[in-house]
Amino acid sequence: MTAVTRGDGPTQPPERRGTDGGEAVARALDPSGELRSAASDCVHCGFCLPACPTYQLWGEEMDSPRGRIHLITQALDGSQLTAEASAHFDRCLGCMACVTACPSGVRYDRLIEAARTWTEEPPPGPRPAPARSLRDRAVRAAIFATFPYPRRLRALAGPLRGMQWARLDRLAGRSRAAQRLAPELSSALRLAPGNPPGGRSPGRRSPGRRAALPGRVPARGQRRAVVGMLTGCVQQVFFPEVNTATARVLAAEGCDVIIPAGQGCCGALSLHSGRASEAAGFARRTITVFEQAGVDAIVVNSAGCGSAMKEYGALLAAPDGAGRDGARQDGTGQDGAGQDGTGAGWAARAAALSGKVRDLSEFLAELYGGSGGPQAERHELPVRVAYHDACHLAHAQRIRQQPRDLLRAIPGLELAEVGDGATCCGSAGVYNLLQPEAARELGERKAAAVRATGAALVVSANPGCSLQIAASLAGTDGTAPAVAHTAQVLDASIRGLPATALTGG
Repeated sequence: MTAVTRGDGPTQPPERRGTDGGEAVARALDPSGELRSAASDCVHCGFCLPACPTYQLWGEEMDSPRGRIHLITQALDGSQLTAEASAHFDRCLGCMACVTACPSGVRYDRLIEAARTWTEEPPPGPRPAPARSLRDRAVRAAIFATFPYPRRLRALAGPLRGMQWARLDRLAGRSRAAQRLAPELSSALRLAPGNPPGGRSPGRRSPGRRAALPGRVPARGQRRAVVGMLTGCVQQVFFPEVNTATARVLAAEGCDVIIPAGQGCCGALSLHSGRASEAAGFARRTITVFEQAGVDAIVVNSAGCGSAMKEYGALLAAPDGAGRDGARQDGTGQDGAGQDGTGAGWAARAAALSGKVRDLSEFLAELYGGSGGPQAERHELPVRVAYHDACHLAHAQRIRQQPRDLLRAIPGLELAEVGDGATCCGSAGVYNLLQPEAARELGERKAAAVRATGAALVVSANPGCSLQIAASLAGTDGTAPAVAHTAQVLDASIRGLPATALTGG
């Protein structure tokens, strides 16, 4: 089966290896047979096609989940993937809309993550896919040497903002040469939070300034739980006010909030980009830090982070606590062994921690259900809100109703649905840096759908979505809706703030 790519000519079918070589590669790619079993669940019904954003954009089979599963199956049969086939994997957003649309329960998420490791972290022996170009490898190395590390990301934010003040972002956006030669930089300039004419965000601090959070925020009133809070990477640097609001809301609802100082990246960006061993290292560090915190639950206010942390059990299920490809790292260059020095028991520890992870809206819904509802009074907040379903919340975690219930419970708030079928906004981790054209088109579609609601405020539960939507709204005419997190809306209502504290109007 072949398909025509976007102006690049026909996709070349994978090349068939010799029988012995093909079988060896297939065994290396799928030693347990899990991937072949998952791929065989696909009955080619096509329910995934209208749910897939890239199929919506281009209408091409190989840029659909069904087409990509076909390519994965060919690789598992021993064929060597071509560069064109690998490009189809790269163009997948990983939004998981197909997972919730699939009537057969195909675990496409596991399949696409595995397929990405074949390029990023190929197993020993013959490569299942061609190596990336030197430029591509350099760009990805720079991204993953920066974004998972808040200090480095904060250091990068200053120059980006300076370039925005100099209007170089607008120049790059209009320059075909810049978009052709340095599309990742052009995209970063467009996305980085500065002072855009639209797409405002309430309470936004300069990315260069840190919003100090104490190690413990005590519960107000009767204590109902002791929770840990993940501060994240992008959230911590670009949206510190969201972390502050999250801690205040939890405390107001009777929770002691523990914010471990030693926490770092959870590994979500790496995991969703095929860098499994890197993600496993970050996961082990996160597990150790929160185990020492001794909390009842770990509350996460970033959809992508929460989704990854709930997958720790699968990520660290390999023998001896290795990542899915058997590598042994902890994200800091240190050995990944456990406290006993053996590395044993990581899968059990990972599963135990994953069982404690809750999205903010998910945790509050469970807290209210088990202890008689909200403890903190909600004050009137007269504002029309458009709620955006972050993909890794709605599809990966199946959390849709809880944030809507929390928003609807606020007096005076009017909730509007975005009429695009919860299609991805185009953020998708680092997708909008690596695939800027597709991300921009999806962002423009999302901005149009948000504007059509007539809302003064758009609410998202993921920092990447907030950056993408704000940037896309800034490129439209007129005054754009402000962008906020669910936690900020709850915090404003609890504190009795006016709607203008969120909308800026």
